[in-house]
Amino acid sequence: MYIGIDVGGTNITGGLFSVEHEILKRAKMKSRAKDGTAAIMEQLFKVISELKGQSSEEILGIGIGIAGIIDSKAGIVRSSANIDVVNFPLKEVVEAEFHIPTYIENDVNVGVIGEWKYGGAKGYSNIVGIFVGTGIGGGLVLEGKLYTGKIGAAGEIGHIPIDMNGPYCGCGSKGCIEAYASKTGMEQYINALIKHQHKSSFLTRVEENNGRLKSGYLVEAIRVKDTYAIEVLDYAMEKLGVGIAGVINLLNPDLVVLGGGVMEALGDYLLPKIQASCEKYSMPELYKSTQFKMATLGDDSGIYGAMNIASQR
Repeated sequence: MYIGIDVGGTNITGGLFSVEHEILKRAKMKSRAKDGTAAIMEQLFKVISELKGQSSEEILGIGIGIAGIIDSKAGIVRSSANIDVVNFPLKEVVEAEFHIPTYIENDVNVGVIGEWKYGGAKGYSNIVGIFVGTGIGGGLVLEGKLYTGKIGAAGEIGHIPIDMNGPYCGCGSKGCIEAYASKTGMEQYINALIKHQHKSSFLTRVEENNGRLKSGYLVEAIRVKDTYAIEVLDYAMEKLGVGIAGVINLLNPDLVVLGGGVMEALGDYLLPKIQASCEKYSMPELYKSTQFKMATLGDDSGIYGAMNIASQR
């Protein structure tokens, strides 16, 4: 048996897997990410204990995906923008508690592994994974291996700058893809429309939610052809396409696989817009050689990928 865990800023989700990599049980709990390291570890231990308690066989390994700069070799979380953990020896702490070999990796990397091994990217050797949600995460599989770079931070596609005079990004830079095409970036655009007295049912819903965008708002607005929702998404997806075009020109991948909450909600509508922008800004032969697919595992991509790193190592 193996356990795969995905530690996010809102929830910790986990799965108990057979040695044949079939999911048998799931567990989910609030991560309490802003309450400090001790609170996060308490929640993590509860999820692991719940899954471990449901197994009648030995747990051979635990895999954990967690947001941030991860030193996977040392098993240390160096830093994380959304989780209050710094230079924390996560592998060592979990192994001391459960006496089970534990392996950790960046959360988006394990999501890409999940899609590569079990989902929409299965069978490809050179993959760019992009997850569009509150932020924009990325991961790379090159020549059949996860590529993490010198300090484990490769694949930060959301923080590729595409306009030096663009809006500020959460990373501290300006004009990053994430500042345009994530839900956070779209919120900036929407709130500027609201500030300038533009009106629509879509804008009103966001305004009444304290300026916060939900994917469901976009789904409903596109269903009724709200002009401002279309404008926001057209702008965001054009910018995302520009950034992906740069990645295609750099890496010449087999496949770009797109997931995350925004893509799950509106993938059929958004994917053609992204591809049209990519085609416009990438080199023609490189674009033609690249396939585009939607991720297929949804929220399970992280726990499948985490399980995989435990089973393979």
